[in-house]
Amino acid sequence: MAGNDWINSYLEAILDVGPGIDAAKSSLLLRERGHFSPTRYFVEQVITGFDETDLYRSWVRAAATRSPQERNTRLENMCWRIWNLARKKKQLEGEEAQRNAKRRLERERGRKEATADMSEDLSEGEKGDSSADRSAHGDSNKGTMTRISSADVMENWASQYKEKKLYIVLISLHGLIRGENMELGRDSDTGGQVKYVVELARALGTMPGVYRVDLLTRQVSAPDVDWSYAEPTEMLHLRTAENLTHEVGESSGAYIVRIPFGPKDKYIQKELLWPHIPEFVDAALSHIVQMSKVLGEQIGSGQPVWPVAIHGHYADAGDSAAQLSGALNVPMVFTGHSLGRDKLEQLLKQGRLSREEINSTYKIMRRIEAEESSLDVTEIVITSTRQEIEEQWRLYDGFDPVLERKLRARIKRGVSCHGRFMPRMVVIPPGMEFHHIVPHDGDVDGEMEKNEDNPASPDPPIWSEIMRFFSNPRKPMILALARPDPKKNITTLVKAFGECRPLRELANLCLVMGNRDDIDEMSGTNASVLLSILKLIDRYDLYGQVAYPKHHKQYEVADIYRLAAKTKGVFINPAFIEPFGLTLIEAAAHGLPTVATKNGGPVDIHRVLDNGLLVDPHDQQSIADALLKLVSDKQLWVRCRQNGLKNIHLFSWPEHCKAYLSRIISCKPRQPQWQRSDDGLEKLESDSPGDSLRDIQDLSLNLKFSLDGDKIEEGITFDNALDTEENSGNGKNKLENAILAWSKRTISGTQKPDQNISTGKFPAMRRRTQIFVIAVDSDSNSDFLEIIKKVVETARKGKSAGFIGIILSTALTISEVHSLLASGGLSPLDFDAFICNSGSELYYPSSGTEDVPGLPFVVDLDYHSHTEYRWGGEGLRKTLVRWAASINDKMPEEGKIVEEDESRSTAHCYAFKVANPSLIPPVMELRKLMRIQALRCHIIYCQNGANLHAIPVLASRSQALRYLNVRWGIDIKKMVVFIGECGDSDYEGLVGGIHKTVILKGLGINSRKLHDNRKYTLEDVLPPLESPNIVQVQPDACNMSSITAALEILGVLKE
Repeated sequence: MAGNDWINSYLEAILDVGPGIDAAKSSLLLRERGHFSPTRYFVEQVITGFDETDLYRSWVRAAATRSPQERNTRLENMCWRIWNLARKKKQLEGEEAQRNAKRRLERERGRKEATADMSEDLSEGEKGDSSADRSAHGDSNKGTMTRISSADVMENWASQYKEKKLYIVLISLHGLIRGENMELGRDSDTGGQVKYVVELARALGTMPGVYRVDLLTRQVSAPDVDWSYAEPTEMLHLRTAENLTHEVGESSGAYIVRIPFGPKDKYIQKELLWPHIPEFVDAALSHIVQMSKVLGEQIGSGQPVWPVAIHGHYADAGDSAAQLSGALNVPMVFTGHSLGRDKLEQLLKQGRLSREEINSTYKIMRRIEAEESSLDVTEIVITSTRQEIEEQWRLYDGFDPVLERKLRARIKRGVSCHGRFMPRMVVIPPGMEFHHIVPHDGDVDGEMEKNEDNPASPDPPIWSEIMRFFSNPRKPMILALARPDPKKNITTLVKAFGECRPLRELANLCLVMGNRDDIDEMSGTNASVLLSILKLIDRYDLYGQVAYPKHHKQYEVADIYRLAAKTKGVFINPAFIEPFGLTLIEAAAHGLPTVATKNGGPVDIHRVLDNGLLVDPHDQQSIADALLKLVSDKQLWVRCRQNGLKNIHLFSWPEHCKAYLSRIISCKPRQPQWQRSDDGLEKLESDSPGDSLRDIQDLSLNLKFSLDGDKIEEGITFDNALDTEENSGNGKNKLENAILAWSKRTISGTQKPDQNISTGKFPAMRRRTQIFVIAVDSDSNSDFLEIIKKVVETARKGKSAGFIGIILSTALTISEVHSLLASGGLSPLDFDAFICNSGSELYYPSSGTEDVPGLPFVVDLDYHSHTEYRWGGEGLRKTLVRWAASINDKMPEEGKIVEEDESRSTAHCYAFKVANPSLIPPVMELRKLMRIQALRCHIIYCQNGANLHAIPVLASRSQALRYLNVRWGIDIKKMVVFIGECGDSDYEGLVGGIHKTVILKGLGINSRKLHDNRKYTLEDVLPPLESPNIVQVQPDACNMSSITAALEILGVLKE
């Protein structure tokens, strides 16, 4: 027990205390009786600090043992358990301290490198940390919008934006969401976030300039939940129509749209939703595209009305919103609500679980990666408080307040940021509905007299349910409204109340702790907290002074606030940390002064409302003093009440929506770019279902090239380009180098589009009955070629010939694809599209003839413009080159471990050759390094780790398929994706979704090493193989007949 002297004395005291343990049944304070029990002190102060409920139960059993010898044996065993727990906690704290130190060093190093790259002289705004700097990311009141009255808000907004017709998409996936009679507190997933997103959607629907709001969530058709959660669509009825000044149309308003994904007929917790996110994204994409077209017919003069923003709430919805934002090329907004890194730190501090156990239980690393991915894509992060920015978001690799201020200053000066981007943090407190709230001006006696005179208006039932606990119900009521969760700190409140005799004499205490039927049926932690509270009530003999009702309905919460206000009571939120504190606003709206924790959002609320006192939640005496001061000083009580009622409008929904809409409208407009050039294409049809993209001559893709001397640049033909390329020893190398050189010139803007392009046919890909996507990452090109041949031959045979399109999706370059197909006797005209360079490039076969030396391709430049958002360009390339050099310098004896591969790089894909994959860090480490330097990209290890690709953050092989859905209307449900048993580091994105999947067992198994050092396992994010949309083909039967059989099982081919 060396090194744990602080605990030794307590252990020895417990073993020596003997019969003194029976004194635990006393209801009086030990210090009041002149005695001290180290047993009780140890259990209450030490064990509760570790939140180990089983230890408490062990102590209770030991205390009940009559035999002193058996009791001491049990206590000794329990003490060793506590000591081991303390040692484990100390070890975890040390490991976490080391990780934090390493993270600080990495951030400081990344910040220095980013500053060095941005070599221009820094302005004063970039150098300092003044309040003016903090306002750049929402850290001061100066940076926020001036608040005015709700009536002025609506009037000013209506006059400025009444002509706009905005479409807004909100996403909140977990929990049970409906517009009326929300079951808040039903489970841990159905809480404050559910209420917030519903009220936000409803409030936005009333704002002038907003035509439609869709709140997307999961459709739940489970027998253990209400039928209303299975309804596909629910219109959110307005609370009041007084603010509805804009045009009402056929599809206008606010709606809950429930998307079916995940297990059917089963309601699952949020930690189990991750494997099903791609399925939601695909289905939501289909809904948004369809709704955009419908709105286009109503208000867009026939042009699609795309969402002005997609707003994800919580990590799972943020990940979904990031993918939808990329697929549609529209701005994204993100609200974290509760952040994974903060929760991880809190759990590690408790010492109960190791990092691995936490990840297994909460899927915390997948959640953190989703939050990091959201930071990569989102333009705005909406927070409730500054504390969330300063203490929580700064824990993330993708956000650095110091670097953000420097980038913001450079943007204001018009100076290049060298490819670096940082999301804007904006503080917008949640809103609240106030129209139904009438603050109570009477007191208990006056109300009783009123009821005697007017028996037709009885008290709400919840009042009698609470009052029955009190021996003197006329005393002021101290109200706490929170779940019985350790972090809500209710036990400290009860102790403060119980140990302050003047407070007990002046006031009652009401604890509304959710709903319960039987304590034994509650979760272990909640049951433990509730049992602790009941024991404290017994210890301090608080019967007749504390109410703890078992049940209340959501609509009765307002009545509970009114009851507290009637008695001239106080509302208290003593949580250790409160991210925002919506209950404080609700209490203020009902005329209640407040006492709140000084940690988190209540600080901001108090600054605005000035209607109460802030306390240290760990200081029991401070809590008691604050409550006693408000209850005993009537003038202070009245002043706090009046301040709250006077300023509460600053937290109204109109105020919130005004600030919210002003922010998202300020985002740079992004939308699918092709709608300006080829709107008429959708009205054209192909001559036959057998036509493919090889029939396209133009497609309005802004570029066409062939190998027969078509014009590339003024004075330069493709033949000349072949001759001028260096290191082109033969025709094959000439072709590859020419294509790559052409691609670089085209993307960088030096290539001029051919002005003599004739109008072609609309691609027949949308007429296909099925689309086969070959995305196998095989261990060799020969295996890859064999699979391609088998799939192509399967598509050609039988009645399906001509009705099945084929897309090749690979990490290879287009020139490598061409060479591979030529070696196998395949023609590019057998395919409809080519997704190359890990999803950064999209090509179509052109209409050239087969007698030329090689076949022409058409590059989709619209795809480039679609995915170039936040592409770091040359700044990213220089950082990667510097990183590669640092890896080589660390191990000079190994030679060049990683080096830039200029021959395979394009303007949207920086390629690096890796000589020894085992000597370079995992992909997540490199992605982390880029995020720390504010560089946003996808890092992909491909071809068994022999190559590394850095591509735009909105580009990927899975996103390219969604782009084809948006661009050409290709139904994702018609796609069949062929993949191996494992693959490149982007493998997980290809498995899930609403498309069908054929897994070719035995292929790509050597790529498993790329996934060995993941922060979360593939099994945590891949859909179950038992899914009806997934079929596996065994390695010993990977032939045409087995592939055909698999497709028949999926219903793609008829038997």
